[in-house]
Amino acid sequence: MTESANSPTASLGAVALLWEKAGMLVVFAVLFAACSLFVEDFFSWVNVKGLALAVSQIGMVGCTMLFCLASGDFDLSVGSVVACAGVVAAVVTNAVGSVLLGMLAGVLVGGAVGLCNGVVISRFRINALIATLATMQIVRGLGFIISGGRAVGVTDSGFFALGTSSFLGVPTPVW
Repeated sequence: MTESANSPTASLGAVALLWEKAGMLVVFAVLFAACSLFVEDFFSWVNVKGLALAVSQIGMVGCTMLFCLASGDFDLSVGSVVACAGVVAAVVTNAVGSVLLGMLAGVLVGGAVGLCNGVVISRFRINALIATLATMQIVRGLGFIISGGRAVGVTDSGFFALGTSSFLGVPTPVW
């Protein structure tokens, strides 16, 4: 006897497939709906904009992990690389007075560290856990040395333009 498309087993298979493909989206939608109903001003434009801005920053860093996870590895050094790149961007911006050069320096540092990680892991076949754990400590130390052990601030308002500007009322990082 063949199983028809309308049988309970086929329906369970469709639900399981939906859960596998979009389970996190369903959980997000349920949580968002519940918070909108039970938390005052949760669904206000100001709060939604703030949530989107916070999530976009995490998402940008998380996207860097995509390459590692797609290859079956992971990277423990991401947080330290982001911090070091930020320190380099701030120090270069302060030193040369150019926000563009500062941001370029930060991106280049992040890319160089990522390239080094990739070469060490793929070419020398070092375990990603060990290699990125070592990189995390090395880059954390470099950031400390570059900053002189102090917090580095930037006074140039152009440095903050990308993070504080908006397009059509939505913060630029969210786009």
